[in-house]
Amino acid sequence: MSGVVDALVIVAVIGLVVSRQFRPSRLDTEKRWWILPVVLALVALRQPGLLGASHHTASAALLVMELLLGAAVGAGLAWTTRIWAEADGSVWSKGSKATAAVWGVGITVRVAMFLLGSVLGVHQDTPALLLALAATLLARSATLAWRLRTVRPMAPSAASYGADASWSTRKECV
Repeated sequence: MSGVVDALVIVAVIGLVVSRQFRPSRLDTEKRWWILPVVLALVALRQPGLLGASHHTASAALLVMELLLGAAVGAGLAWTTRIWAEADGSVWSKGSKATAAVWGVGITVRVAMFLLGSVLGVHQDTPALLLALAATLLARSATLAWRLRTVRPMAPSAASYGADASWSTRKECV
């Protein structure tokens, strides 16, 4: 893919994920949550330039840092997302202000890492960013899937009348 197409794919994926994260959305508990991250990783691995031609060690170190940061941000996004189940068994999620803060910190640290790579003379290309984005989405989806195991439906009386009920019948707060 060309640089312009790569940039458009990255912006589209981030836009889709962010827009879906901050409005209540129904989660499909049977969905294959790993498909989008795997597709992004395959696209990244198919392209040349994952590691810079010179400075292999520094380039590999920055890539590992990007992947670790991506996994940490993804887990942070999942832990700051509110999830709940309705009486009919449907599971819902919505990002919080803390989720927006995690996005902000993640982007800031990624920009700082890009600047560090530029100072070191390490060429960083789109495949590394796509792979880090795949790590973020995979960690977020895996953590959400793990958290979904603890969500129980709201009791009909609590859902209907808003009565204060036990933890298992309320929205999970972050």
